[in-house]
Parts: sequence; structure tokens; C-alpha cells
Amino acid sequence: MTQNKKYTLAIVLITSLFFFWGFIHNLDPILIPHLRNAFSLTHFQASLVDSAVFIAYFLLAIPAGMIMKRFGYKAGIVVGLVLFAIGCFLFVPAANTVNYYFFLGALFVVACGLTILETAANPYMTVLGDPTKATQRLNFAQSFNGLAAFLAPTLGGKFILTDEPKTADEIAALSEQARLSYIQAETASVKGPYLVIGLIILAVTLLFICTKLPEIKEEGDSGKGVIHAFRHKNVRWAVLAQFFYVGAQVCVLSFLVMFATDVAGIAASEASYYSGAAGLAFMLGRFIGTFFMRYIAPIRLLLLYAILAALLTVVVIYGTGMATLYALIGIAFFMSIMFPTIFAVGVEGIGADTKSASSLIVMSIVGGAVLPPLLGQLSDSIGSFQIAYYVVLACFIVVALFAWNNRKAAISEAVAGH
Repeated sequence: MTQNKKYTLAIVLITSLFFFWGFIHNLDPILIPHLRNAFSLTHFQASLVDSAVFIAYFLLAIPAGMIMKRFGYKAGIVVGLVLFAIGCFLFVPAANTVNYYFFLGALFVVACGLTILETAANPYMTVLGDPTKATQRLNFAQSFNGLAAFLAPTLGGKFILTDEPKTADEIAALSEQARLSYIQAETASVKGPYLVIGLIILAVTLLFICTKLPEIKEEGDSGKGVIHAFRHKNVRWAVLAQFFYVGAQVCVLSFLVMFATDVAGIAASEASYYSGAAGLAFMLGRFIGTFFMRYIAPIRLLLLYAILAALLTVVVIYGTGMATLYALIGIAFFMSIMFPTIFAVGVEGIGADTKSASSLIVMSIVGGAVLPPLLGQLSDSIGSFQIAYYVVLACFIVVALFAWNNRKAAISEAVAGH
């Protein structure tokens, strides 16, 4: 096998991972309202789906990096895929036991696998092949993440959501046996999709095990520990900004179906298509944003996008009807460049601290576990889902401050994706 062919096969396999983790992440906006209906959950309880997912990024980011340093990229990818598949299979016993917290446990196992995959795939893609085309390869892989963000809500809504779900009052009025039967029927609908995904991931795992991937030798890091990277101002700001950005992204995308039904009055099955539209807007935003970066400094474009996202959030808070839903889709477009641009600025010009900074920025994804429950709790407390979106508004203000304080950053393109 020639060197080019060897790299081509590896690039194809790694690129598939971006699609798979994008797909499973973007099933959450469908899963959250479905479980909320089945178990009659509050907004806060439903938001624990995101907490179960994103807390894994905080707990596993550094161990994932240690696996990569000790055993290499391929071993890390295989471990991540195995956990991914196991987590999907756990949805079957979770549905059979009709226990919401078992679903959260299954999601946590899936997320542990995704954390390891993301920690391995992003840097591995940059070192496969011609170094001068590293960003181009990574941007290409990211596009499949965006494609998954478009497809997952549409397909998930078709196979998971119920056409006419019962309200909490209707469920409460059922007899104990009828209520249990209804919940069992609702939770059973998730078994098929997640079982199929688990089998696909298992097949991909076997493919990786049987494929000889290029071994990449890298220079050692500074050896001064992860916290040493905090001495850089841009790292400190990036960790803060990424925490709030990911929190905003999860609040916007994961709650979109619930928002559409609660605020815009749309049926859950129809609302899933709007979630797919938000995924499409996110994907288009990444392509268009990358194009604009040829003419506008990425950090300045980030500042503009953060301001526009904040203004649209004001529409979400104070608007009415479909205007609020369209504003959420617009926010998805302007969020598209935020994660990679924040990441790029955070690791710019820090030399041997780059790997440590990368781990810290990945850990800050825990914002996706912290801020959605805050929004959910605020919504339950004040009785207004819309007003609770002040949490999202605050997040975009932090991102705008990050862009303003790092406006002299000289990056030409974003170097990592999510």
C-alpha cells in the first residue's frame, strides 16, 4: 500500500467518526422531549440528559489524552468506539426497566466513548498527510458533523417521537397499569434506533481493529502539567468562553423541540423538522463562515456572530409565535463557527503547552452539563420558558467579550471542530 493510499483510508475512517458522534449528539433534542413526555418530567429533569452527556467531557478529557499518549491514536479510537457501542446497547435494558435514570446512565457511557473519540480524532486528522493541508482536512471532516446535525433530528423524529403524545394531566389520569403500559410503549420506541446505531458502531470498531493505521510520532510536551497552560491569557479566556459557548449551544439545540411545542404551539413530530432545519443552518453557517474568513479575520467574524446571536436571543425572549422559532434557527447559523474559532485562538502561539491547553478546552465542554439544567430550573421556577433564555443571552455576551479581548489574534482559519 502506498503512503498516499494508506493516509486516504485512514482519513476516510476518521472522517466517519465525525458523522457518527455528530449523529448521536443530535439525537438528544429528540430524546429529551420524548423522555420528558414519557416520564412527565419538569424542564430541569429533562435537562439532565445533557448533563449526563457533557459531564463525561469534564471527567474523561484528561484520561483520554493519557490513553493517546500511552497507547497511540488507534487504541484510543477503539476504546472510544467500544464505549460508544456499549452505551447504545444499554438503551435496551433502560427501556425494559422503564427507569429514567437508567437512560441517563446509558447516555453517560455513550458520552465517555465520544469524549475519547473527539480527543483522538481531531488531532489525528491534522497529522495525517500533508501538514500544509491539515486545516483543510479537518474542515472537510467537520462538514460531516454538520450533515449529521441535519439528518439526526429528522430521522430521530420519525422513529422515536409519538405522533400524538399524551399530556402530563392525561398520563396522571390513567390507572396505574395503563400508565405503566403507556410509559413502556413510549420508552420502547428508542430501543430500535439505538440498537441499530450500536450494531453499526460495533462494525466500525471491528473495521478499525482490522485496519493498519499510520503510526504518528510526536514531540513531547512541556512536561509541566496541564495547569501550567493557564499562564497564557488566551488559554484562560478560551476555557471560559468555551464553557459558556457549549452551554449556549446545548440550550439552543437540545431544547428546540420542547421550545417549539411549548412556545410556538407546534406538534412534537412536526417540531423535529425545525430541529433538523437548525442542524442545516448550523452546517451552512460553518461553510459560509469559512468562506467569509478569507476576507474577514476569524476573531472579528466571531465578534460579529456573537453580537447577532445575542440580538436573536432577545427575539427568542420577547418575541411571539413562529418568530421565536425562526430566531432559534438563526442562532444555530451564527453559532457554527464559535467552537473552532475559540479553540484556535486558545491554542495559538503557546508552543509546548498546546496539548495541555487542548485538554483544558475540551474539559470546558462541561458547560453543556451545567447551563441547560440552570435554564431548566429557571424556567420551572419563574414559569416562563422564554425568560429563561437570558441564560443563553449571557453566554453569547461572554463569547463576544472573548472575541473583543483577543481581537488581535492572528489566525487565518479555525483548527478544531465540534
